[in-house]
Amino acid sequence: MSHQHPQGHPQSFETLAIHAGQEADSLTGAVVPPIYQVSTYKQDGVGGLRGGYEYSRSANPTRTALEENLAALEGGRRGLAFASGLAAEDCLLRTLLVPGDHVVIPNDAYGGTFRLFAKVVERWGVEWSVADSSDPAAVRDALRPRTKVIWVETPSNPLLGITDIAAVADVARTAGARLVVDNTFASPYLQQPLALGADVVVHSTTKYMGGHSDVVGGALIVSDTGLGDELAYHQNAMGAIAGPFDSWLVMRGIKTLAVRMDRHSANATRIAEMLTAHPKVTQVYYPGLPEHAGHEIAAKQMRAFGGMVSFRVAGGEEAAVEVCDRARLFTLGESLGGVESLIEHPGRMTHASAAGSALEVPADLVRLSVGIESVDDLLMDLGQALG
Repeated sequence: MSHQHPQGHPQSFETLAIHAGQEADSLTGAVVPPIYQVSTYKQDGVGGLRGGYEYSRSANPTRTALEENLAALEGGRRGLAFASGLAAEDCLLRTLLVPGDHVVIPNDAYGGTFRLFAKVVERWGVEWSVADSSDPAAVRDALRPRTKVIWVETPSNPLLGITDIAAVADVARTAGARLVVDNTFASPYLQQPLALGADVVVHSTTKYMGGHSDVVGGALIVSDTGLGDELAYHQNAMGAIAGPFDSWLVMRGIKTLAVRMDRHSANATRIAEMLTAHPKVTQVYYPGLPEHAGHEIAAKQMRAFGGMVSFRVAGGEEAAVEVCDRARLFTLGESLGGVESLIEHPGRMTHASAAGSALEVPADLVRLSVGIESVDDLLMDLGQALG
């Protein structure tokens, strides 16, 4: 979907983030869309819907504003907002799949996504297998006659793997499968998968889109209007929608997404360089490092390299846990993408559900969500935490 100035010139990302779907309120002129904290709407006669609104599960003006904004930022035709990232994923999978279908999932992914496939969708009769999505040939080899979806995270969680979206999109098209890209780590400011051939973009809007650790939400964005209509039907039928206040909070966060991602990326680059040189760090995972296996592809398909950094600690699991416990400015906690820096131990926290599987993470791994504080203060805190 093209977004134009009244004069016909395309709008930049930063402008769209602030203005797409955000028209001034027609009644009062309020420059920020109101929070329509309402469940139902007065109809102008039986079946006469004012603006198409009848019940807020089906549609709510605040959520509509967010959904239009999401579509614009990802260059899609339809955006849909959900109660959480996993609610968005669940709606997507139940829309695209029927029992007997097969999905290729990546060998590095958010633990909650893996749990959804392994513990929920599998019981519904959907099969899945794991492939290294950084290798398009490996994805091709994992295909089956009933493969309907190829699922990708790039950068991936928590090992920051990079997938060539355009190359895997070619694999998916040839197989008649849909390519789903979880774009949470990058955000639409750094990467736009639909333009690279993806069919669906998934976000946990809890993370960089909201950006302030004060809301839980999810999103789906698509270019195909028919698929958008199918997803909207299931969103209404299943009901895990974003509430009006949560939608408003995500919109509020999106307005500063570009400037925040610039700072997240700059800070993370400095921290990755510091960790690379530290004697107690055995490996650093950050796609901005030239030695990262996916660096060239990331540089091609991303504007910058993001705010997520993972590293392995000499001394094993206990040493990694101790680093997490000693951090002070980095807050020990799950989630990511907020203005404040977070530290966690994926094996015991966010990715515990993947233990014993092909997606199990190294026990000596620490994951950082680098915030927008002074990078010098962050470097000092990491230095003392590493000892």
